[in-house]
Amino acid sequence: MLAFAVGAALMLGLSGCGTAPTASSSGSAQEPSGTPARKVKIGVSIPAATHGWTGGVVWWVQQTKGLYPNVEWVVATADKPESQVSDIETMLASGVDGLVVLAMESAPLTPIAKKASERGVYVVNVDRGFTEPVADVFLEGDNAAFGRKAAEFMAKKLGGNGKILALRGIPSTVDTARFEAFTSALRATPGIQLLDAQAGEWNQEKSYKVTQTMLLKHAEVDAVWAADDDMALGAEKALKEAGRTNVWMVGGGGMKTVVKRVKEGDPVFPATVTYPPSMIAAGMHVAATALTAGKDRVAQFMPRRLVMDVELVTSENADRYYFPDSVY
Repeated sequence: MLAFAVGAALMLGLSGCGTAPTASSSGSAQEPSGTPARKVKIGVSIPAATHGWTGGVVWWVQQTKGLYPNVEWVVATADKPESQVSDIETMLASGVDGLVVLAMESAPLTPIAKKASERGVYVVNVDRGFTEPVADVFLEGDNAAFGRKAAEFMAKKLGGNGKILALRGIPSTVDTARFEAFTSALRATPGIQLLDAQAGEWNQEKSYKVTQTMLLKHAEVDAVWAADDDMALGAEKALKEAGRTNVWMVGGGGMKTVVKRVKEGDPVFPATVTYPPSMIAAGMHVAATALTAGKDRVAQFMPRRLVMDVELVTSENADRYYFPDSVY
């Protein structure tokens, strides 16, 4: 992430001449001669730390703020989409130059993001996409690969035959892309049956309850796909209570607790898929670089969409993805 930010800054420095200019509220690149440069004001709107991954997002936001002393950061966390919309309304009223938004849900946040864009605010959308292409930059993980890699691993481990339960997340472009890719990949192996798919909402307690219900409906289950490591831990609790000790699962996100178990060869967790919460830091870097240098200049070379790779983690490569001192 830091390398990306430095690279972008260097590109801007090479394309200009002399010291880096400072953006005004209209996106212009310079302040009048002799006038002290004002701080760029950027709002960061993210979900509250209701589970491990969003806790990692909050942590990365706090770490990244200190890298840009010339930026006034306005950070707000929300526990529901309505609160997030209200937070962004407040940010717009305060005169922010830019917004970095990780939406709780895609559809409810799209109108306010569109409103911000129409006012000339520089919008960086991270992870959960809007339902319209209103952001200046959309930075996301490769969610199609996230679902596909999990499905391919599970089909191979099951030997082409087996019964699977699935736990989905919150309604968003992330959830849709993951689930569609997962089911599409499973269709290549007709012997695999997807018995049920319910929303665990990327929450451990919700997933525990949802899995309990699914287990009552399905007497034979071989494996569980939980599109988030928190959901996998909730499912594990339900499986233990139901005495289903022969069921294994594949999660996602790269939580250190789960990666450690993969690394140690725990039969319940043979694999997970990475999806780093540090992507919010990359979104903040993009916004700060663009607004400090002048967003019109940045638009000449910055892609509208940036996709970050995800990796399947197994016992063979888990050492590369296990960070015991990580917050997540």
